[in-house]
Amino acid sequence: MAISDWPELERPREKLLHYGPASLSDSELLAIFLRTGITGKSAVDLARELLTHFGSLTELFSADQRSFCQIPGLGVAKYVQLKATLEMAQRALETGLKRGDIMTSPQQVRQFLRLSLAHRQHEVFMGLFLDARNRIIQSEELFSGTLTETSVYAREVIKRALFHNAAAIIFAHNHPSGHAEPSQADEVLTQSLKQALAYVEVKVLDHFIVGSEGITSFAERGLL
Repeated sequence: MAISDWPELERPREKLLHYGPASLSDSELLAIFLRTGITGKSAVDLARELLTHFGSLTELFSADQRSFCQIPGLGVAKYVQLKATLEMAQRALETGLKRGDIMTSPQQVRQFLRLSLAHRQHEVFMGLFLDARNRIIQSEELFSGTLTETSVYAREVIKRALFHNAAAIIFAHNHPSGHAEPSQADEVLTQSLKQALAYVEVKVLDHFIVGSEGITSFAERGLL
C-alpha cells in the first residue's frame, strides 16, 4: 500500500507535523529523508529494509559510499545528502555550545559527540577547548587510529591548548566496537593527560567514551 493511502496521521510527514519528530520511529524518520520508495516498496518499507541491512541508524550513517550506494533505491545523490545533513546537525549543535557554559548543557554535549563520533569506523580522539567561562573555543580531532598512551601525545595536546588559550578541555573518543565502557588504557591515558595539562594550568573537565550503545563520562564515574 502506498503511503498516500494510509490514514493521514499515520503518514510520516503528517505525523511529524502533528506530533513532533520525537514521535516517529527510526524507519519513519528515514522514510522522510528518502522521500520516495522503489517499485513495490514504499519509502517506509525501504527504510525498514535499510535499518535491517545496516543494523541501526548509526551503522547506516557510518556506511561508506560503496556500501551505501549498492542498495537499490540509493545512490550518490542520497549519500551526499545524508552526509550533508549530518554535518549541518553537527555544526548547529557546536554553534549552540559556543554560546554558553557547556556544563549547563550536558545533553547537548552528548548529542554533539554522538553525531561527531558514534558512526566513525576507526578510533578518533577529540578535544573540546574551553575558555574560562566553559564556552567552546574550538573542537578538534587530535588523533586517530588505535589510541594508546603512546599514540596520543601529551605534548601535541598542550600545544593545541596553548594555541587556543584554553582554560579547560574536555576529551572524547569513540569505541568502534559500540561499547562505551572505558578500558584500563583509557584511564591511564586520561590521567597522563590530566597531569601534563596541569603544568600549564589547563583543567581536564571530562573524558567521554562514545559508542553506538551509549556514552560514558569519566567525571560521572568518578574517574577524574
